[in-house]
Amino acid sequence: MNYREILDNLYKNPLKIDGSDMKEYLREVFEFHFQTTPYWRRISTELRPDLDSIFQGTLEEIFENIFNSGLAVDEEYLRHNWVEFVPEGYTGRIRFYQSSGTTRERAIGHWDREYLFAVHRYLRTSLDEIYALDKTYGEDHRMRTIAHGPYGWFQEEISELVWSYGGLLYFIGMETDGLKKVYETQGLPAVLRMLDPLVRYTHRVMERDSINTVRSAPPLMALFEPYSEEIETAIISGVGINHEFFEELGAKFKGAKLIPLYGYYLIGDLMGIHRGREFWYYPNYPFTVVFPMKKEEGRYRIVKRSERGRVAMLIARPEVLVVKFEDETAFRTPPYGPFKWDGFGDPERKVR
Repeated sequence: MNYREILDNLYKNPLKIDGSDMKEYLREVFEFHFQTTPYWRRISTELRPDLDSIFQGTLEEIFENIFNSGLAVDEEYLRHNWVEFVPEGYTGRIRFYQSSGTTRERAIGHWDREYLFAVHRYLRTSLDEIYALDKTYGEDHRMRTIAHGPYGWFQEEISELVWSYGGLLYFIGMETDGLKKVYETQGLPAVLRMLDPLVRYTHRVMERDSINTVRSAPPLMALFEPYSEEIETAIISGVGINHEFFEELGAKFKGAKLIPLYGYYLIGDLMGIHRGREFWYYPNYPFTVVFPMKKEEGRYRIVKRSERGRVAMLIARPEVLVVKFEDETAFRTPPYGPFKWDGFGDPERKVR
């Protein structure tokens, strides 16, 4: 499989993905991994899934067929055997990343370098379409950014994004292991004690530079409150995103654009929209397909729109194929704004 052909053709405009082209792409990804990837080659031999039968009907029907064919990967198996999911003889530039570990034990997954550029294209196009950031930042008004987050894909993704607007970036790395549990059981002061170097460096930069854009987690937005009049854009993901928090944030950062994202180590960030009291997220088709599902009478089905179910993910790229259930629930959302496909809303995960 050739990433350059995918980016130049199928993914030329990430918000205009043709349905028939997408199904053809997904079928090609499955065929490729069944032949070249140790885990999927073994599964193909053991289960003998019939791809002709699986790839019949609509995208929703294909998605249900995949999960009802027993192809979902066990979470713990994936966590401890990530090497088995790398295609043999793959010639792309692969880098392994860790998950944040905020809510559970860290996992390891890999990206091709070209996928970083695909994620960037999706985010940049979506941000301009929904939030008009291209009208805010440019040569006459530079984006000057502080970003808090774990090292790895998060750092690379936000770097490409800020640079694409001609901006400058301060990236302040942070240790995120077990952060959500500390926040929920001990509160914000305990979190800030854990992250003391980040707190000090953030304050130092804010005092000396004219920061107008921040990327952080909900608890850490408190660090920017003394400088709220200067903040034009706040990109937020992670622990604590809900309507009440956004209402409070809007009152403190008057006039700032508040942008929610859903981050995941195997796929990067997914674009979010705060709509009413809800948060709707839309995956980057064709690389990521997400539907909430329920099991009824021994078979999985995609839930109806507005119905809540367990989050199911299909991650299908040249360098990695993963079919899995997440340990969280969400409701199904309809197409909205520039997105012509369904998304998922208000995901909820329990801390392990």
